This record gives sequence, C-alpha cells and structure tokens, in this order.
Amino acid sequence: MAHGTYYLPQPSNWPLKGSIALFLTTFGGANWLHHSTFFGLEFGPYLFVLGLAMVFYMMFGWFGTVIRENRAGLLSDKQVDHSFRWGMAWFIFSEVMFFGAFFAALFYARLISVPVLSGEQAHYYLTHLIFWPDFKDQWPILANPNPAAFIAPKSVMEAWGIPAVNTLILLSSGATITVAHWALLKDKRPLMLVAQSITILLGIIFLSMQAREYTIAYMEKGLTLASGIYGTTFFMLTGFHALHVTIGTIGLCVILYRMFRRDFSPTNHFAFEAIAWYWHFVDVVWLFLFILVYWL
Repeated sequence: MAHGTYYLPQPSNWPLKGSIALFLTTFGGANWLHHSTFFGLEFGPYLFVLGLAMVFYMMFGWFGTVIRENRAGLLSDKQVDHSFRWGMAWFIFSEVMFFGAFFAALFYARLISVPVLSGEQAHYYLTHLIFWPDFKDQWPILANPNPAAFIAPKSVMEAWGIPAVNTLILLSSGATITVAHWALLKDKRPLMLVAQSITILLGIIFLSMQAREYTIAYMEKGLTLASGIYGTTFFMLTGFHALHVTIGTIGLCVILYRMFRRDFSPTNHFAFEAIAWYWHFVDVVWLFLFILVYWL
C-alpha cells in the first residue's frame, strides 16, 4: 500500500517461512553429520533436504513478490531505493561476520591449538610430553595428534593447480559483471546480455572445478571432513564459499532473465546492483581463501 510517497508492503509470512526453512536446514545438517536416529531412522538427511527445498521455495516466492512490486512501479521512490541499498549492505556485512568466524577458527587452530599440542608453549609442554610426544607443529597437518581417531590426509591441496585457475575465473567474472553494469548504464543491451551470460558461465565453470577438486581430495589425497582440523577447516571454508557461489550464480541467472524481460533501465536497476555487490563479495572472500587456506 502507498503511504504518502513511500510504499509499504502488505504484511507477509515469507520471513516466518524462511526462518522455519533455515532452522530445518541447520538442524537437519547437524544431525546428519552426527548420524542421529529417531526410532532407528537417520532423520538428518531428510530434514536437511526438506529445509533446503523450503529455502529455495521461500526465495522464489519472496523475490517474486518484490519483482512484481517493482514492475508495478511501487518501488521507484528514492526512499524505497535507499532502504533496499541499506538492507543489502547490512546483509553483506552479516556475511562478512559469517566468514570472519570461520577464518577466526582457522587462525585459532593454526596459531594457538597446534602450537599448544606440540609443546611449544612451556606451560603446556608436560601435556605434550605425556599425551602427544610425537606431534610436531606444522600446517597443514599430515600427522594428527591422535592418528587412531583422525586419519590424516596423504597430501595437501596444492595452491597452483585448480585453486589458481579458479582464482583467475572468479577475477574474470568480476570484470565481466562490471562490463555488464557499464553496458546497462549506457543502454548497450547486446553487450549487457553477453557480459552477463559470460559471468554466469564463469560461475558454473568455477563450481565444476571445485567439484573436481573435492573429488581429488576425497579419492586421491584422503582429505575428508574426518581428516582432523585441516580437513574440517578446509571443507568448512571452501564448502560455504561454494554454496555462496551457487546462490550468486542462481541470482545472476534470474537477473539475466529479467534483462531479457527488459525490467531494468539505466536509472532503475538496483536488483542488478545488489547481485553485483554480492558477486564482488564472493570474489573477495575467495582471494582470502586462496591466500590463507591454499597458499600460506
């Protein structure tokens, strides 16, 4: 409904549906990892898939509502545009905090836990001597403190193979989406569509290369989620990043569809800018991943 010149949407149940979906996804995923059972049935995978399906349903329905509002001209007010921009900015900030927590876990393991277990700190030397006398401070860890509990990988993931290629791919995609934005501002429709399509293709190639790397990790290097702290942090950081690339690629596809529908103009295209911000954020996170997880 209109309130002066500012559009206020009708009350919506999409936030509630989204909260339920995220709860089911998280709860199901956690119980899946722990192989929890209920009356003899391992329910984790089912809840996880149900929650994930609800997430996509919520995104499709909620974003569709906003798109219809935009096509109806209800979101063209400057105040509404300002609200959307701040909303997207805070969302990306929350994503920064999300990955910041995971990087903090990596730093804690590398800079505190591993040196403590190896006896480098004098007041923990006796613990090292009694429990893990053969453990040495090194990263990535190829010999865990308790090899019986966590079988270490045979070798580490090399930085200058698939990760380096993926870095080039994502940096290139950041350039192509910038070209698409410039073409949109200049009303150069053919170039806009081509650049956007190339960005999507690069995102798909990145995900394919990531899947190939995971296959190598599991099948050839013995690097799994059960390989100790190195495997855990590796898959936690790269896996969540791959999830964000997947979401970003889906968003880019939706924007491409809307480009074909002529939903955007040089003065009205915040939806494109929002996904472009998100994509650049994904690029920056990958640079940190490449340096801190693969290279150093």
